[in-house]
Amino acid sequence: MSRDEQLKTRWDAVVNILSNQFADGEILDLDAIIYLIGVQELGQLNRKFKKDEKLNLMHIAICRLLEPYGYYEFDFFDEEGWPHYQVKEQLPPLKAGEQSVLMKEAIVNYFLEKEIIK
Repeated sequence: MSRDEQLKTRWDAVVNILSNQFADGEILDLDAIIYLIGVQELGQLNRKFKKDEKLNLMHIAICRLLEPYGYYEFDFFDEEGWPHYQVKEQLPPLKAGEQSVLMKEAIVNYFLEKEIIK
């Protein structure tokens, strides 16, 4: 199986698992999955978030997802338990499709690391 086929298969598995668990089978998009990862990383699962907090959750997820690639590094947790990251290296300019592939690959790797998929 080629690398692209394997990524697609694993991505579909992540989407199916999360869509069934959190959206009654309605297919979640990339942004929704990033948001869910942010909630998971924050660890405050049973609460409502304001609009600005939702953006911060997505930022947390992106930092966590791109940390293994050397773009971000965990810095500290603030007094409210929110993780903070620092930029280690700027992301190279990417086209929209390239950004999407990078994020899908990072999400798949996250779920492999968490042993949710194989």
